[in-house]
Amino acid sequence: MSDILKTLGIEAKNPGGFAGEWLGSGPTVDVITPIDGSKIGSVQQVTEDEYERIVARAHEAFLTWREIPAPKRGEVVRQLGNRLREFKQELGYLVTYEMGKILAEGEGEVQEMIDICDFACGLSRQLYGLTMHSERPHHRMYEQWHPLGVVGVISAFNFPVAVWAWNAAIAAGCGDSTLWKPASKTPLTAIACTKIAAEVCRANGVDPAIFSLVVGKGSTIGEKLLNDRRLPLVSATGSCEMGYRVGEVVGKRLGRTILELGGNNAIIVTPSANMDMALRAILFGAVGTAGQRCTSTRRIIVHNAVKDELVDRLRNAYETIKIGDPRKSETLMGPLVTHQAVKDMQNAIKRIKAEGGEIVYGGEQLDGAEFPGGHYVKPCIAAARNDFKIVQEETFAPILYIIEYGQSRDREGAVDEVADAIAIHNNVPQGLSSAIFSTNVLETERFLAHAGSDCGIANVNIGTSGAEIGGAFGGEKETGGGRESGSDAWKAYMRRQTNTINWSTELPLAQGIKFGD
Repeated sequence: MSDILKTLGIEAKNPGGFAGEWLGSGPTVDVITPIDGSKIGSVQQVTEDEYERIVARAHEAFLTWREIPAPKRGEVVRQLGNRLREFKQELGYLVTYEMGKILAEGEGEVQEMIDICDFACGLSRQLYGLTMHSERPHHRMYEQWHPLGVVGVISAFNFPVAVWAWNAAIAAGCGDSTLWKPASKTPLTAIACTKIAAEVCRANGVDPAIFSLVVGKGSTIGEKLLNDRRLPLVSATGSCEMGYRVGEVVGKRLGRTILELGGNNAIIVTPSANMDMALRAILFGAVGTAGQRCTSTRRIIVHNAVKDELVDRLRNAYETIKIGDPRKSETLMGPLVTHQAVKDMQNAIKRIKAEGGEIVYGGEQLDGAEFPGGHYVKPCIAAARNDFKIVQEETFAPILYIIEYGQSRDREGAVDEVADAIAIHNNVPQGLSSAIFSTNVLETERFLAHAGSDCGIANVNIGTSGAEIGGAFGGEKETGGGRESGSDAWKAYMRRQTNTINWSTELPLAQGIKFGD
């Protein structure tokens, strides 16, 4: 591990601020791996004065960066993707070591950064506007998109680098600079990525402050970022509670937000479902990243006719899950991120039982020499009702609720029962990701229709987790309504301008208004 840290430029003690130069003279925070509770290193957070210097420099960098033609900005982003390719293994290992997800997922997250850089490079030649016909003779009307400014990026511990890249690569291609505030649990991966980005910028003669960084307390540095009018856009990923605060503070100053918040994601399993496929999708969605993804599968809404079969198969599959050190290739589930996360899971299980639910499998905290640090648990399967208060909340842990729908009947169940399943599905405050497993086109199309899933992501015969970067990512309701990554999500990082050019010698007014002679 020491060789990997050295390769990535991570020291025993690291400054937590960057805007062309490294700063950090505030309180020191130790970074602890959830794998065994040992210390990886420490980060010296930025002070409020240093925050001011960093934002001022990031804004200065933006003023120059926006003047560079977009395709040339895209070339810098392309080179960033190539450098990330070179460090994919090391960065993936650091993600695993700092956050606790298995190595395959750690490297997969780095691949997301690489992919979004490729996407943003191509996008830099497609920042298109529209032309519209004017009602006035000899007038031309069109719209164009301009760089916005310094974009604040607040990322969460569970995807410590991908969320930054989703925002920073698109923003850079659009002509913006970014100010990244990573989660305090995972700042080392942020420092490593910022160093790589700075190296690419310097190699291209570009101000590296377009990729700036602040590691600091949410109560001080975080609040300054939210209130800072120099940041016209704040993109925040985290809990719904955090999102309410971000939306309130940034909205009060009429700033923009991209909010990617909690999910309470469900899979509907109908009688016609391919059960082998459904089982695999549920297993990855519920257990992957130890249930600590915003897109983790948390509810299974299963038809009565196939519920017993599915639960039996899930129970058997859960028995085979290798839990332990996420750096080992055979491990499928690593630790939860903190002791508090373990406590939250145990409290949720108590609430399930108190509300009348039944624990079908697992949920215990694991200890002993094989599970050092106290962060390991068995994934839990619970029989529950959708109206339980605990089911209405997002517990960031591997708890899977089994909720049945339909009447006792054979696998040919009535198609209109899917409406009941969809009603159960939609009856939660969150609206991020959703899926249905069915081979009946009437069922699947109903799920995707206007009155179907109310989530930002709706899948058929694939799970809730594992979104591709080509589609806009985000959700509705308490999930925040934000969209990042693909499709036309780039428009959030730019300002729209409508232009009208009069190429005549007359001055007609719109709507046929006559004003004087």
